[in-house]
Amino acid sequence: MAGVTNAPFRSLCRHHGAGLYVNQMITARAIVEGHPKSLELASFAPDESPRSVQLYGTEPRSVAEATRRLIDDRGVDHIDMNFGCPMRKVTRHGGGAALPWKRELYRSIVGAAVKAAGEVPVTVKFRIGIDDNTTTFVDAGLIAEGEGCRAVALHARTAQQLYSGRADWSRIAELKRAVTTIPVLGNGDIWEASDALEMMRTTGADGVVVGRGCLGRPWIFRDLVHAFDGRPLPPRPDLGDVIDEMIEHAELLCDWMGEANGIRDFRKHTGWYLKGFPVGSQVRRRLNQVESLASLRAVTDGLDRVRPFPKDGMRMVRGHHGSPRKIHLPDGWLDERDDRVELEAGAETLVSGG
Repeated sequence: MAGVTNAPFRSLCRHHGAGLYVNQMITARAIVEGHPKSLELASFAPDESPRSVQLYGTEPRSVAEATRRLIDDRGVDHIDMNFGCPMRKVTRHGGGAALPWKRELYRSIVGAAVKAAGEVPVTVKFRIGIDDNTTTFVDAGLIAEGEGCRAVALHARTAQQLYSGRADWSRIAELKRAVTTIPVLGNGDIWEASDALEMMRTTGADGVVVGRGCLGRPWIFRDLVHAFDGRPLPPRPDLGDVIDEMIEHAELLCDWMGEANGIRDFRKHTGWYLKGFPVGSQVRRRLNQVESLASLRAVTDGLDRVRPFPKDGMRMVRGHHGSPRKIHLPDGWLDERDDRVELEAGAETLVSGG
């Protein structure tokens, strides 16, 4: 969700329904070192509440200091620790989804965040493990529970899967049976409201985490509110409704970062919004080249506003996908789970939001 869950998009989603909308990932070391881009990414709208941020780190000291700064300087109300990144440049140094394999390192990082946060809640998100033969999720959940986290969330895929295949919801049920004193949230393949209800019914999960399902479909949160309340879902939007949503999103981005930057940032969203609509390749190409709000309106004004929402349009995959791939790890990484390892700086080289 890097480059997506900024303040304008969070505001747009919040218009559709109650929820906890988390800022894109911030790197702990970058916050401590005052990295300008990271500090910019750790921004919130003046009226935004609660202020929630996802924090990534690989050693306790910088995680603790970053946590304190985010709370004291940015007014953050919730810290979500990310241990699910499957990127090669991270896992090959022992970071991301590889890190929970080293239980004592993982415990020290989570504990440092909880201690530094004080009364501010800390939650943790992780994957099933490195691959099917190297799972870490039960230990990760139990350690987070023991260190004082307020909830845990499982993306029910391994790092090796990346975003391919189906999420294994049975692992969420397994985690729920193990972690008994704090909420367990499920993530993976929540494309529409019925998926959330089915996940919770079959796993016993206390709630769901939505990722790719909201790309180009921010009204999924409206649907979730209706579903959890036991009310019928609102009608699917027609193309005119989707165009109105696109324009509002673009306007929010332009207000936030200026029209030139805002409209460029919006371009990547156009394909997600129009996924499944037969608007033609020429329109899609023009939308990928718009330079202003006026040009965005000019392109969308020519579309058939009464065209109905595509069948299964909520379930069409948007965002990351692809095939499983080998996860690269440091030499000897899997030899011992409880050695007190310290990671080299390369484990935290990714830029915040990446």
